[in-house]
Amino acid sequence: MPRKGENIYKRKDGRWEGRQQKIGGKYHYFYGKSYREVKVKMRLFLENNKLSENIIPISIPNAVDQFNTWLECEIVNRVKPSTYESYYNCLKKYIIPFYLNNYIDEITEESVMDFVKEMKEDTSISEAYKKKILAIFKTALKEILNNKKDSTAILQAVKLPKAEQKEVEIFSMKEQRHIEWTAINYEDKRAIGIILCIYTGIRLGELCALRWSDFDLEAGTMSIKRTVTRTKNFTLQDTKTQLNVGTPKSRTSIRKIPLPAFLVAIAREYILIDDKEDYYVMSGSNVPIDPRAYQKLFKRVLKKAGVKDRKFHSTRHTFATRALELHVDIKTVSEILGHSNVAITMNVYAHSLMEQKKIAIDKFNHMHLTSMEQQSFAVNSSVNTA
Repeated sequence: MPRKGENIYKRKDGRWEGRQQKIGGKYHYFYGKSYREVKVKMRLFLENNKLSENIIPISIPNAVDQFNTWLECEIVNRVKPSTYESYYNCLKKYIIPFYLNNYIDEITEESVMDFVKEMKEDTSISEAYKKKILAIFKTALKEILNNKKDSTAILQAVKLPKAEQKEVEIFSMKEQRHIEWTAINYEDKRAIGIILCIYTGIRLGELCALRWSDFDLEAGTMSIKRTVTRTKNFTLQDTKTQLNVGTPKSRTSIRKIPLPAFLVAIAREYILIDDKEDYYVMSGSNVPIDPRAYQKLFKRVLKKAGVKDRKFHSTRHTFATRALELHVDIKTVSEILGHSNVAITMNVYAHSLMEQKKIAIDKFNHMHLTSMEQQSFAVNSSVNTA
């Protein structure tokens, strides 16, 4: 915090820092080993350069207050519950504590750079999550500093790290066969949903949100219109978390997916009577199944199938990989998955695309060998004729 209302702070590295705001909104910075040293430098600078008349009284709100206001008043009703929970966790666990613990009262280019530096040096956080934290930090800053002078320099100080793309986990064909056989014969018939995910690539939340009215068995299609998430309960109620039924991840996630004929046949066996068409498929009631409960069912099926435990999202990765192996074009795969653009699909499944490229190049190799054999045959025939 500033000493006696003055704009002089003790930094995390032990040094003291003073700032004077000039006309135009820019700051002049002063550094020293003690509070007194900085104060003297600031006084001498003003006296020698006669800039006292150019100083603008500082009236920028407290940084922590700005972040809290943005979080609790500005965006709480503008984003989905799952998105708000991500914002809440990042600000409350990392961003706000940084400003509090370092006694930083204002949002400046230097404080932003220090936070980015601290994030990048923190080995306890994964690269992917660092990128998420900094992206949320930048989003908050952009709205907080809207229409304020010199905001561009502050925003440019947030450099997002390039997270390495890890190869996705999928089920082998042998594992997939074991899972399908186990799911079809499992005592809990909701296990059929696992097969549905493997052959359509839908997400866990989308599966839990499926209603019978989303199926058009005559056309052989399934519509994805909503998703189920469990998020922190921010109201003053007894439960810590709550189920939310909302729109899918993005606009392109609202989609219609054709179903394989065998899945249509399975769906006909389980379809409910007309007055229950708005019931959720996986729960058989007007309340959706909790994604966490279905994930536990998924793990039980894997264990019974003798397949190594993996995240549920592996069913989605398996679908995409199988589709590329079957030479389905990348644009179609992207649309079925509900990705916002083809670039996302290409980045996530780069390893699968590389395999397809190798197959394509092998065709050129075959063409070359065939061509050379024909050329050799033509030359030999000519020699023999002569």
